[in-house]
Amino acid sequence: MTHDVQDDTRNPLDTAALEAAVENVHRAGMPGVFAEVRDGAHRWRGAAGVADLDTGRPVTAGLRHRVGSVTKTFTAAAVLQQVDSGVIGLDAPVGRYLPRLLPGERGAAVTVRMLLNHTSGLAEYLPYAYPSLRAFPVLADTRPDSLEDLRFTRFDPVELIEMGVAAPAVGTPGGTPGVYSNTNYLLLGRLLEQVTGTTAERYITRNVIERAGLRDTGFPSGPTVEGPHSRLYEAWFGMIDPPRDHSVHDMSWVGPAASLISTVADLNRFYGKLLAGEIVGPSSLAQMQRTVPVVSHEGRTLAYGLGLHPMEGASSTEPGQGTFWGHGGTVWGGGTLAMTRADGRRQMAVAVNTQRWNRLDSSGRPLPHPLDDAVAALYRVAMHG
Repeated sequence: MTHDVQDDTRNPLDTAALEAAVENVHRAGMPGVFAEVRDGAHRWRGAAGVADLDTGRPVTAGLRHRVGSVTKTFTAAAVLQQVDSGVIGLDAPVGRYLPRLLPGERGAAVTVRMLLNHTSGLAEYLPYAYPSLRAFPVLADTRPDSLEDLRFTRFDPVELIEMGVAAPAVGTPGGTPGVYSNTNYLLLGRLLEQVTGTTAERYITRNVIERAGLRDTGFPSGPTVEGPHSRLYEAWFGMIDPPRDHSVHDMSWVGPAASLISTVADLNRFYGKLLAGEIVGPSSLAQMQRTVPVVSHEGRTLAYGLGLHPMEGASSTEPGQGTFWGHGGTVWGGGTLAMTRADGRRQMAVAVNTQRWNRLDSSGRPLPHPLDDAVAALYRVAMHG
């Protein structure tokens, strides 16, 4: 295990507990895990396990990592910058901007806000883009073949959006609970392109990533992760055994919804800047923190704002300041969670290099795994101290 501590006698970080929690995640079956926790001026970085099962190369806390749907916060912030400037109306119909992609009554009913908080009723395109996942979310009837078959496929975002729009609706526009769908965020990417005259990725890079001063964050230019990184081992609920490395994978299947590459340090810096009001204006930040119930891909109902969701953390002297805000994300083989307390003081970002480690029971439901408790324990230690 490696660790890096900025410390003094008043350090509020329990470094021994953090080191033990990271090591326990590795011992529970995770090849590699790395994290950064901040409390004010104090910072702890730790890592345990390996970045490459074949060579035994150790994982370190500074590795670049595919952060999956954490990307959605970046995309939401970019859209809200345009709301701040008066170019986009948060409650304007999407059909006003993208009449060809969302035409007719649906385009008139679905608003920008509904895309941001997943209450549009638009279905997830993923099972249609990856044929062997067509039965999703009925996991027992899915197969991981498409993950390998389409590893180097360059998807057209318009075609992916059309798959989601053409699929049976999963709700009525504005109805709750909403249903989490990457289709929403691909549409937001096209909306950014429409109003800025450049790609969503370029706009987000210039106006969100660079504004936050992030040095190791960016969108991929090809199927590989540039710079030091871990391999990413996808298990697909035990159907890939042993888990297969998917660190080389064309990420056009998610684009501005989930393709960003970053580091745990950059993610903590980004969420700190965002919650301090340095990325979007105060009114937009308040809108981001207005939540509705949304059903996740895993079937859980969570509170979801505009590209942010809360987690309850440690108590605080200020009412509501014990709530953490951030986002989680998965890709094929990788997972990330980044959370910052509402007062901006306590932060955590955690990355792991295996996903969907639970096998399925006879009814197709994920079975408990020691990693579930170990990862949850790491989150508790990181947020609660």
